[in-house]
Amino acid sequence: MTRTGGDVVVETLEALGASTAFGIPGQHALGLFDALRRSRLRYVGARTEVNAAFAADGHARITGSVTPLLVSTGPGALHTLAALQESAASSAPVLGISSQVPRAGLGGVRGGYLHELPDQLASFRGVVKHARLVRQVSQIPSALAEAWEIALGAPFGPVWLEIPQDVLLAPASVPPVTAVAWSARPLPPRAELVAEAVRLLDGAARPAILAGGGASAPEVLELAEKLRAPVVTTFGGKGKFPWDHPLSARAWLEDFHTTEFLADADVLLVVGSGLGELSSNYRTLRPRGAVVQVEADLGKLESNHPALGIHADARLAVRALASGVAPRAADGVAEHRVRELLDRVRDRFAGQELDLEWQVLDALRAAVPDGTHTCWDMTILAYWAWSAWDPRGGAQLSAQGAGGLGYAFPAALGVAAAGAGPVLAVSGDGGAMYGISELATAAQHGSRVVWLVVDDGGYGILREYMTDAFGETTGTELARPDFVALAESFGVPATRSTPGSLREDLAAAFASDGPHVVVLPAVLRMFAPTHLEHL
Repeated sequence: MTRTGGDVVVETLEALGASTAFGIPGQHALGLFDALRRSRLRYVGARTEVNAAFAADGHARITGSVTPLLVSTGPGALHTLAALQESAASSAPVLGISSQVPRAGLGGVRGGYLHELPDQLASFRGVVKHARLVRQVSQIPSALAEAWEIALGAPFGPVWLEIPQDVLLAPASVPPVTAVAWSARPLPPRAELVAEAVRLLDGAARPAILAGGGASAPEVLELAEKLRAPVVTTFGGKGKFPWDHPLSARAWLEDFHTTEFLADADVLLVVGSGLGELSSNYRTLRPRGAVVQVEADLGKLESNHPALGIHADARLAVRALASGVAPRAADGVAEHRVRELLDRVRDRFAGQELDLEWQVLDALRAAVPDGTHTCWDMTILAYWAWSAWDPRGGAQLSAQGAGGLGYAFPAALGVAAAGAGPVLAVSGDGGAMYGISELATAAQHGSRVVWLVVDDGGYGILREYMTDAFGETTGTELARPDFVALAESFGVPATRSTPGSLREDLAAAFASDGPHVVVLPAVLRMFAPTHLEHL
């Protein structure tokens, strides 16, 4: 059999270390998908391209390595954009590989090819870290190695390659690819910046650390314990610091007590966060002391607050800081301040009549086994979980980077495909409709995903926002299916639950093999915001 450009693609992916690919075939990509059956790559096919890309995102985040996403030209490629925006915002190293029209139709030629666009690549340049068109079979190994390196350079992120149909089908003039050398560019901190940061931290009476998604857990723990510094995590940084550690001020970023706690630090070390809208309590965080910001994304460095900006891989920078600072005696002062803060946060909730919400969260936490990875959609229960969920050793993945609907279930399928099951996915009924087609994927692959759908009859958080702002809603109320019957029609077991039975129903779902849907009809409320009175 004649090897083709498609074979060179899959050979190179295998040589780079890929094991699993996600995607959907299409006419121009058939040469690539034909080559898949001759490879050792595991292929997980989704039902829409955006869900395939969300699945690749979940897989990339949980493995910490590059995950290939294989799609076709035009509509197939463009359907991935919303998911790739999330991958970019959350630093997930997804490698998108799209087919293209034949080379004769490139460069703006209007040849009337199916799926033809004047410049498909232009749609991706503002979303991904790197985008390239491959025009010859001989370019494929080097182009893939380049993209792989860029995806894993700090900060991680998605990359995009396009390969024309005739290149994928062309006979391969290069020998089989057996090894591909690559090396992600390191991003160490500059020595004089580390020295100045160490000087500031050593001189601080009330240091504090805000650990974002780019932080590395072991290094943050070592530094915090040496400094006796309280640690707050961003929503994307959940799991970067032990939840029950005496120095853990947790993640109540939408609470002004936490905002004030961070602002009061005489040196605030921000690790792997740009201090954007959510991490700054909607821009009400106004630090009164010095800020040291460690950030691998140069565009985020000092983008919101003046700081001693250290452009570096957070792991390397915090390791250097931990080696440089002087250890402090554990006098209990910082731990006492943390307890006081958490007491104030709890007291604020006391008068808000949120018993149902706490009941649901407590049932969920009691039922989900420790170490379970969780994936959360943009829904009220997830907004609670950003602050209130104790990951207990499992990764907490969400779409809060870009904020699009439909992330949780397909991302959980990607996590499960990495052998990291069982996995919890949490959606509202509105967001669940984005991923309903992937019940077929879950059934086909026997994915160990428990999908909790909180059915409140609409876009619950938008209902709250509009009611608060305008006194009434528009477009938030939804007709929806019987989710239990719908899941069962795909051959997926489903349970209709109640707040009182949720713990037992979820525990039973986790005890079973394969996918399981749990539907909870309930109208949950958000806790009262604190930022509006401090803008």
